[in-house]
Amino acid sequence: MAGRINDEDVKAVRDAVPIDAVVSEYLQLRNAGGGNLKGLCPFHDEKSPSFQVSPSKGLFHCFGCQEGGDTITFVMKVDHLTFSEAVERLAGQAGITLRYEEGGYNPAHQRGERIRLVEAHKIAAEWYMEQLAVSPEADAGRQFLAERGFDQAAAQHFSVGYSPQGWDHLTRFLRGKGFTDKELILSGLSQDGRRGPIDRFRGRLMWPIRDIGGEVVGFGARKLYEADNGPKYLNTPETPIYKKSQVLYGIDLAKKDIAKVSRAVVVEGYTDVMACHLAGVTTAIATCGTAFGGEHIKILRRLLMDNGSARVIFTFDGDAAGQKAALRAFEDDQKFAAETYIAIAPDGMDPCELRLAKGDEAVADLVEPRTPLFEFALRQIVVRYDLDTPAGRAAALDEAAPIVARIKNSGAQHEVAVQLAGMLGILDTQFVVKRVAQLARWARDRGGKGPAPTGRGPQRYDAAPRPSGPSGPALNLRNPVYATERELLKLALQRPELVSPAFDAYGVDEFTAAPYAAVRLAIIEAGGAEYGLQDSQDYLVRVREAAPDDSVRAMVTELAVEAIMRRTVDEHYAGDQLVTVRRRAVERRIRDIQSQLTRLSAGGDPAQLAAVQNELWVLQQYDQALREHGAAAL
Repeated sequence: MAGRINDEDVKAVRDAVPIDAVVSEYLQLRNAGGGNLKGLCPFHDEKSPSFQVSPSKGLFHCFGCQEGGDTITFVMKVDHLTFSEAVERLAGQAGITLRYEEGGYNPAHQRGERIRLVEAHKIAAEWYMEQLAVSPEADAGRQFLAERGFDQAAAQHFSVGYSPQGWDHLTRFLRGKGFTDKELILSGLSQDGRRGPIDRFRGRLMWPIRDIGGEVVGFGARKLYEADNGPKYLNTPETPIYKKSQVLYGIDLAKKDIAKVSRAVVVEGYTDVMACHLAGVTTAIATCGTAFGGEHIKILRRLLMDNGSARVIFTFDGDAAGQKAALRAFEDDQKFAAETYIAIAPDGMDPCELRLAKGDEAVADLVEPRTPLFEFALRQIVVRYDLDTPAGRAAALDEAAPIVARIKNSGAQHEVAVQLAGMLGILDTQFVVKRVAQLARWARDRGGKGPAPTGRGPQRYDAAPRPSGPSGPALNLRNPVYATERELLKLALQRPELVSPAFDAYGVDEFTAAPYAAVRLAIIEAGGAEYGLQDSQDYLVRVREAAPDDSVRAMVTELAVEAIMRRTVDEHYAGDQLVTVRRRAVERRIRDIQSQLTRLSAGGDPAQLAAVQNELWVLQQYDQALREHGAAAL
């Protein structure tokens, strides 16, 4: 096992890699005010952004699911890494060499599993590219690309490579780089043979599949030779770093433009992605050997900042399989707030064929929004029925009406219901409109769990359950006591210069809400708010590390990111919060002493009675001074 990473190096990594730069690799961020950024949370489904990032503090927090932490925590959670693996990845990006408390510098074989598998894929991708560029054997691959309009520059841009036909060329090469047979099998780059590991991919054109962070996690391999008895396309099997339902080919190249223009184009294959990008449609992505589904939608929604102005355009082949794929995509339509469209070339060509036959402009024109996905779905239903008969029209209405009822915009829903009546040849338009409205109402009454009982058509998307709130006592922020304590803690974490040194004299018991008292204790154990004047980011790291459990740690992060409830945050506002919390603590103590005096007056010790009376007088004078002089009396 590797030793513990040196604390100074961990701090250097935190300081070197801005959290907003890391998070924006996974989702679109917009200004949230107060120096914070917001986006759709990558850890739970949501329709409006509750995920906030504070670049100045190096923290993130989701007010929906309560996930939060620093840059390292984000990478750990979003990519399912250990602490060491996350630090190692960020250190690699920042060019920082890590030291370990035990065993000196970290040897390669001690690195985390995911880091090792990603590194093996990176080396393999570079090796495959080199084979395509220089190997005489790879001529079949170069010819395949050329026939589809892709030159050497295009191949290099998309990192396309070639796997030789021999049994273990890559396996032996990676062994020479220090990878074990176990790692090669686990990575999916090799597989068990009769005499040991052999290459999984042989004699194929290779497309590296990258995650949204840009790291190679798998490959798609296209058959080139008739003697190859394998499938036309062979993908990396499921591995610790590759889940085909959670990756989109081309997402690393397309993500910035998807976020910029709020539009994504979903195509069917690797060459289609290449053709689109080379034709200027740089928002094109594709699935990797699986149908477009819920996990893919989550990736796109975060990049699109999913809203009604966003667009998702699906391109499918015009054949029966393509139409079936389009209908499957429509079943997930309600998981988008974005409008969804379908684009099918009139002659049924895919984007790669279209570019080769008619040029880049034809590809760009193809993916301009044409037919709403729900309209395509309706036409596919209607065409199956005999609309010349009353029974045929009624059956088509039974299947099509639930689809119209699923349209999110009520105005558009009414308009499409009228269109449906025309498509079916039903003269009583209002009958169709009322039928659709009734189904939509039933769906709403059932909590969005689907249209009512026709038993036909695609099933409506079941809304994901609302995330549960943070554990621990409920905090009613309408309670002015809790609200002020929360403000003071936010100031202590976010603007310690405004409350120091007075805040550090406040006791834990001055915070009446148990979670706030726990945060106050964590600040004490981290060295107090005054420490935040020296190094604001390290101060927050220390407070989070001092928290006794994840619940308190989440509260610290939430308070460090949440906006302060005033536009102008200055010493006067901070003083008001300090005084209010202190006066309420003094008032509680006065009430306790008055109760004690009542008991002592009934026959207690005279000396004790005099001491208590004196304490009461001192507290009353202090309360009056706070009331008259404010923060100056602290």
